[in-house]
Amino acid sequence: MRRLDERLGRALSGSLLPRPLAEFFADLGAMTVALPVLAAALVYTAWRGRRAGARRWWLPPLLAALAMAAVPALVVPLKAAVGRGAPPGMDGTGYYPSGHTATATVAYGATTLLLLPFLRAPRALFSACVLVNLAVGLGLVVRGYHWPADVVASWLLCGMLLGVMSLGRSTRRSSSRTPGC
Repeated sequence: MRRLDERLGRALSGSLLPRPLAEFFADLGAMTVALPVLAAALVYTAWRGRRAGARRWWLPPLLAALAMAAVPALVVPLKAAVGRGAPPGMDGTGYYPSGHTATATVAYGATTLLLLPFLRAPRALFSACVLVNLAVGLGLVVRGYHWPADVVASWLLCGMLLGVMSLGRSTRRSSSRTPGC
């Protein structure tokens, strides 16, 4: 499996996307980009929920913040335990799972989950979230920052984290335009 992953990583590295575009996509997974997006969604949904008088208006933003806080708590020990070597051109170990992919998955995924109740066309936001996360993963592999398995592992890990976050939300809403609290 590892040889297949490394072969695929080498084949994708430097191909498919122009270098500046791959770098841009990879940078979307940086905390300096993804966290402000999530922070804006946290503030907006808390404000909208409180303004609408929703019961437990604070719960969805709190769950999203806790999910984001769980990313380094999960990823850092996994990186240390696995000790996966770097792709060609990178140094060291600790590439599995990808922290940038994990950050992007949770930040943009939690933002999407927070904003869905407020939208008339939620599929567009969901689709945008999926596309951005695919672009981040592809950018990281094409630029040679991560192996494909590093990215996929983060998607799986953080997909479960977002699933737990969404379980904490009630499906009942007080009106069609307020968050499910």
